[in-house]
Amino acid sequence: MTPTTHHELLSEHGSFGGVQRFYRHESQEIGLPMRYALYVPPGGAKGLLVFLAGLTCTEETFTMKAGAQRRAAELGLALLMPDTSPRGDAVSALPGATDAWDFGVGAGFYLDATQAPWARHFRMESYLMKELLPQVQAALGVKASRTGISGHSMGGHGALTLALRHPGAFASLSAIAPIAAPSRCPWGVKAFTGYLGDDRDAWPAHDASALMARQPRPPYPGGVLVDQGLADKFLVEQLYPEALESACATVGQDLFLRRHDGYDHGYYFIASVIDHHLDHHARQMGL
Repeated sequence: MTPTTHHELLSEHGSFGGVQRFYRHESQEIGLPMRYALYVPPGGAKGLLVFLAGLTCTEETFTMKAGAQRRAAELGLALLMPDTSPRGDAVSALPGATDAWDFGVGAGFYLDATQAPWARHFRMESYLMKELLPQVQAALGVKASRTGISGHSMGGHGALTLALRHPGAFASLSAIAPIAAPSRCPWGVKAFTGYLGDDRDAWPAHDASALMARQPRPPYPGGVLVDQGLADKFLVEQLYPEALESACATVGQDLFLRRHDGYDHGYYFIASVIDHHLDHHARQMGL
């Protein structure tokens, strides 16, 4: 399955009766080539889960490390794993992009930048919501009522904010160790300053806890699932799950915030909880 003739199939691999594929295409929104991974379960997709990865990751990281394909195959869930940011020579040439942690490589933050030099290519929100997701949904024959979104760390921030900024686009929502209040943490402040500018009034529109607190009613009646490791070295300074917890309580949104002793921020934790997330999304989709 190729979403359009303009999506180049790079490789494909049999996995639990389904097929794991990797693609490259010319993105109109980004203005550069982009890559993504797509797992199609045996018998075709009954539903679709978008998983957004974190800082320094690519479309390969979750795909290869999380072990999600086995349970996805059992549930009939397709898995869409986009890259985390634009890449290539045009990005490397941008001022500041030589620092791989900074903004240029692996740190798209799933928003549309408004500030130079990032605004031209760093349009991850529009890329996902206006381009990649609709194309993949059309190719799979999956509607929004059978589409969920999840993510880890920076990708958890992206999952939460995109789900709240685009009502009706997703049937289900979860996150693993998300950056839940980026306006308050060093990672978020650095990214928001670079991408959105110094005017902090623009930041809450991309802050999950602020967005949740502004909801007129609970946006996900079936509940939002978040898993957080208590041995996560970023927990106190960067993640702020308690801010999301407070915001959900304010609007009456059910939040299943599971805290786990002994687990850190890495993929051993993700692999330990991913089946629970897949089951959560399948239930919300009615699979």
